[in-house]
Amino acid sequence: MSEPSSPGESQCGAPRFFVGCAEDESEGLDDCASMRTDMELYEDDLEDDSPPERQIMVGICCMMKKSKSKPMTQILERLCKFEYITVVIFPEDVILSEPVEKWPLCDCLISFHSKGFPLDKAVSYAKLRNPLLINDLNMQYYIQDRREVYRILQEEGIDLPRYAVLNRDPDKPDECNLVEGEDQVEVNGEVFLKPFVEKPVSAEDHNVYIYYPTSAGGGSQRLFRKIGSRSSVYSPESSVRKTGSYIYEEFMPTDGTDVKVYTVGPDYAHAEARKSPALDGKVERDSEGKEIRYPVMLTAMEKLVARKVCLAFKQTVCGFDLLRANGHSYVCDVNGFSFVKNSMKYYDDCAKILGNIVMRELAPQFQIPWSIPTEAEDIPIVPTTSGTMMELRCVIAVIRHGDRTPKQKMKMEVRNPMFFELFEKYGGYKTGKLKLKKPKQLQEVLDITRTLLADIGQHTDCEIEEKSSKLEQLKTVLEMYGHFSGINRKVQLTYLPHGQPKTSSEEEDTRKEGASILLVLKWGGELTPAGRVQAEELGRAFRCMYPGGQGDYAGFPGCGLLRLHSTYRHDLKIYASDEGRVQMTAAAFAKGLLALEGELTPILVQMVKSANMNGLLDNDIESLSGCQQRVKARLHEIMQKDEIFTEEDFDRLAPTCSSSLVNSMKAVENPVSTCDQVYTLVQSLTSQIRKRLEDPKSADLQLYHSETLEMMLQRWTKLERDFRMKSGRYDISKIPDIYDCVKYDLQHNSSLGLEDTYELFKLSRALANIVIPQEYGINKVEKLDIAYAYCLPLVKKIQLDLQRTHEDESVNKLHPLYSRGVLSPGRHVRTRLYFTSESHVHSLLSIFRYGGLLDEEKDQQWKRAMDYLSAVSELNYMTQIVIMLYEDNKKDPSSEERFHVELHFSPGVKVSEEESAPMGFGFRPASAEVYRLSFQTDPGSLENLIQDEPDRALPLSEAIGTQRKSPLIRNRKTGSMEVSLSGTYHCAGLFSTNVLGGSSSAPNLQDYARTHRKKFSSGSLTYKDELLSMPAVKRFSVSFAKHPTNGFEGCSMVPSIYPLETLHNSLSLKQVNEFLTTMCENAGDSHSRTTRGDLSQPCLSPRTSPRGTLTSLTECCPPLFHCASVLIGHHGVSTAALSYLTWRKLMHIAILLTCYMYVG
Repeated sequence: MSEPSSPGESQCGAPRFFVGCAEDESEGLDDCASMRTDMELYEDDLEDDSPPERQIMVGICCMMKKSKSKPMTQILERLCKFEYITVVIFPEDVILSEPVEKWPLCDCLISFHSKGFPLDKAVSYAKLRNPLLINDLNMQYYIQDRREVYRILQEEGIDLPRYAVLNRDPDKPDECNLVEGEDQVEVNGEVFLKPFVEKPVSAEDHNVYIYYPTSAGGGSQRLFRKIGSRSSVYSPESSVRKTGSYIYEEFMPTDGTDVKVYTVGPDYAHAEARKSPALDGKVERDSEGKEIRYPVMLTAMEKLVARKVCLAFKQTVCGFDLLRANGHSYVCDVNGFSFVKNSMKYYDDCAKILGNIVMRELAPQFQIPWSIPTEAEDIPIVPTTSGTMMELRCVIAVIRHGDRTPKQKMKMEVRNPMFFELFEKYGGYKTGKLKLKKPKQLQEVLDITRTLLADIGQHTDCEIEEKSSKLEQLKTVLEMYGHFSGINRKVQLTYLPHGQPKTSSEEEDTRKEGASILLVLKWGGELTPAGRVQAEELGRAFRCMYPGGQGDYAGFPGCGLLRLHSTYRHDLKIYASDEGRVQMTAAAFAKGLLALEGELTPILVQMVKSANMNGLLDNDIESLSGCQQRVKARLHEIMQKDEIFTEEDFDRLAPTCSSSLVNSMKAVENPVSTCDQVYTLVQSLTSQIRKRLEDPKSADLQLYHSETLEMMLQRWTKLERDFRMKSGRYDISKIPDIYDCVKYDLQHNSSLGLEDTYELFKLSRALANIVIPQEYGINKVEKLDIAYAYCLPLVKKIQLDLQRTHEDESVNKLHPLYSRGVLSPGRHVRTRLYFTSESHVHSLLSIFRYGGLLDEEKDQQWKRAMDYLSAVSELNYMTQIVIMLYEDNKKDPSSEERFHVELHFSPGVKVSEEESAPMGFGFRPASAEVYRLSFQTDPGSLENLIQDEPDRALPLSEAIGTQRKSPLIRNRKTGSMEVSLSGTYHCAGLFSTNVLGGSSSAPNLQDYARTHRKKFSSGSLTYKDELLSMPAVKRFSVSFAKHPTNGFEGCSMVPSIYPLETLHNSLSLKQVNEFLTTMCENAGDSHSRTTRGDLSQPCLSPRTSPRGTLTSLTECCPPLFHCASVLIGHHGVSTAALSYLTWRKLMHIAILLTCYMYVG
């Protein structure tokens, strides 16, 4: 008999499965024990005192090629982690040579057909031993016949391509009628026009042919089982096969992809797309030689189809193929027992589900003390301050893209007829503007440029020579990377009927009459490897916003979201603007969020929706030109004063009294003088880079992200030339670009050791912290007007997302008839992720800050939130605005308390690890009373609440006998990423822990547990009770073991991301909905309000002037402010929503009343 063997070694120790022996060789317990590993014998010795417990034997009966495969080995190793399950693998020689009476005994049988497998013997064994069958064996006969597969699919009402069966059977002459034409075939009266598909009726025969019409060149594509890198080959033969029986079916246009679906039971499916073998026959493989498959999300109907297929064919583990065509999904093949390859998450899920099925069915009859744990993730619930449970229904996040290379731009006026022809070719005259991003379009621009440069080479006219420098730069940028991609370059053309209206520092002094085209070339701004890491890690961390999935089963924190997603109850849509860096950020985030594997491009194609059709996330909005241009002009005027900022300047530039803005103005003091310093430092920097270029040792130095010293010099010399105009004044609009460049070089190219870069960083940052936020409006009215212009479509979409969540809809829910075994089949969590640029994040935040959502005077939590936002100086990469909607099912559906909304915010990536963040109040902070108590608590006790400790609550099925292979590394720092010197990283915390707990709208779960502790003893804790009584920070904290950087070379320093801070946690849905409605209505007449002049509003909070005197009216005359507040409160008007005129009238009344009081 076979010697004991172990097909694979788990990282958690020796696996408990072995090659089985025949029945007559395993009568005694000692003989069976001899099949076990040394590790288990040692464990048995340690447990001699306890009585032996009955093991459930799971038999694996299949060909050795299948039982020894990587997916099977991975899943069996995980299955053995169930304490009462032992796996026995039937040796292939026993299966083929021995009678079934001598096959090993088992209680549960996993058996499936493949080439050479004796299915008849397996059926006989099942009749003899009557084990629990994971996959029905008799149904596997049907799966081998495509005719039977199609019949069963039809009976189940599952869509499949239109087909007909040609049976070349002498006993069935009526099923053998074939009439072949040049471009069609008629089968038993059913006509199929080319292209059509011809499949052998035997599912084991993979020689499927696709026949093409003569208009497309005719011939056929011949598909076969993959051989090396080929899966099909083209043949000039156009005639159908004349021997054998076939199914003929309509060809479905699928855009070159097939979807492979893998079920594990009726309530779980994993889906992947692969390049269609019919496309060109070449199998796309990754660097390890494996076929590239793209992760995809199934629609609600496809999920229902997966359930039907699994149940109809009685195959718990089952694979089938979907064709997505013409807005519908069709099943074209059912493969039976199939595993996903190379997905650790799938291995974990599959083993867990199979183990639970085995234990659920067999544990009672063997009197094994086991019950299926009630998993917290089945219903995504969180506790509130009152101790009631609310269900998470919706998560909406607006997120800025990750770290990018510096954006660069070049403008030039062109008049050559070839540019006008190009402009007309792509419909530029319809709107007067044209954006060229496609490779073919960029190639045409490059061809024109090369032609012009060749012509210019024959002339010596100085004017043309000047123009040639621009053309040379245009050519150089277009030729970068050796290929075109709209992700990193674009050309914008604008028609100028009377030529360029005015000159600028980078254009010629002379002007020509007549029409011209302004060509703007933009490049750079690519997502860096560090940006990818940031986005992926933030995606991983976001999982933990979804309750459930506690513990570290399979090394995955945040399993709640993954389980929701895999069991069809997660309605996820990801939107991104058309900028490459934004789309790649969205793809990297999705990869981390859903534990996907592989490259970003396939994820981007399959999972990220481009939102550039309706202005949802893009900036091409004509209405920006008015208000924003006036704001920029006023900002430019104020920043050109060569003197220390006066009190009047503070009032003009910082009417909202933002503390970060006031601090930046104090740091700058004299804007022109500071600009002088910045300009001198930029000159010094370009001089140093030139010297490095002259040095042969460093001339070919490769900088971060494949940049060269020459390219670095180009961007800095351009900034030097553009920043100081010919008039001697400074172009304030270049300040953000200077800050952008120096921040990039300080983070990624610090190894160059350039002098004074940090000084340049500090000065440019202070200037940028004034210019950038104020470009989106100086006073509140302007900020709102500009915000409306940028993100009104997004605000409407967010309102729609919140409304649709609580409305009864059938999409993304399991059909009630097919929902047995799912605790919350009719419930789903809606997730909408919007990835965009800085402008949309600034604008959306302005709407929440200045739109009048709440009254700061009446709501202390909102007042604290506004103070916190006021202290935030920069909305850096990966800034997040998160809205979460909860439902209390115990409240009346019409009650305002039924739906509960929370608003959270993070300013994104830390600019430097040394800087101290503005102090927020934590993620989901408790009530004001809890705040008061928390600050009275001994600091030591607060420290104890967030100190490192292992998770105490694990699902029972996971906790039993499970040795963790990647224990979580806890870190008290609240940043989301820590970088080690070894080049690996781990995520530390998405949520701020600056509260007593941090898990819900009342995160102070420990107080709740303390209050209710007497209600249950530790010995009688249920899983859910234990889950709720554990420290809240631990339940929702985010930390990860170290991961490799996925091949990202030169990640340099990847800065941490600030944790989410809660702005408010007790809003009602009605309140938010009414606010968003008001904002949408106000947007309609926003332009009329901006024409009233400079409505700079007075300070509503204390501020210290540069001279140290208090300028706030409230400090000078407290009764005055109190009186005005009473008047405002009496009329129910939010101070944030008041226009300056209304405020001024009220203040006049307040002054009169105050004078009257003092006189009285």
